Amino acid sequence: MSGQRGRVLVVDDDAAIRRSLERGLRLGGFTVDLADGGRPALAVARRTPPDVIVLDISMPGLSGIEVCRALRDEDNDVPVLMLSALDETADRIAGLQAGGDDYLVKPFALQELVLRLEALLRRRPPRDSGTVRAGGLLMDPAARGVSLDGRPVELTRREFELLHFLARNAGIVLSRDQLLERVWGYDFEVRTDAVDTFVSYLRRKLETSGRSRIIHTVRGVGFVLRDDDPGERP
Repeated sequence: MSGQRGRVLVVDDDAAIRRSLERGLRLGGFTVDLADGGRPALAVARRTPPDVIVLDISMPGLSGIEVCRALRDEDNDVPVLMLSALDETADRIAGLQAGGDDYLVKPFALQELVLRLEALLRRRPPRDSGTVRAGGLLMDPAARGVSLDGRPVELTRREFELLHFLARNAGIVLSRDQLLERVWGYDFEVRTDAVDTFVSYLRRKLETSGRSRIIHTVRGVGFVLRDDDPGERP
């Protein structure tokens, strides 16, 4: 990674915010690139790939959601922290669905931004490169391949990481805090609704054609992966 802590691309159409973040992040040991809009952001990301992106959602022209979607369409899995002036659930969900990894509402403390960036940069590779099987679920970390009952399932990077951790611990109830720490890399107090949001995404993709549930909610605790459906084994 560039710099002591990594290379950050800050994308915001507000010049004051760009200057403030550039100064604070450089003092914090990051290498910082700037873009004042969506199209310049894509150009910078392609020319000088960052380790992480701080991306404003509401920008004229190409929005942050469109930028994030374009990056994911190019198979660019750089971690993206979305910024928004609105703490609206629909806004947050739209950013995550576009491929964003985290969400921060303006105004925010620089220290919290730095902690979130550090968490995103602590992307842990799978502990082993072998395939993982849990009932009808088969995952290949090396190829990022997933199938359920022999049917391929397309997942985003974060969805894959969450499902992979659940599958490696099949039958074990995992708390939301455990999932945030091991999948997202957070070791400080944050809102845990990100876990519920991504579990919801996974369920929609896995429970097609009447397929029974494999990610179960344990009320007041967290989630467990358990496949009780024999299904069609590959």
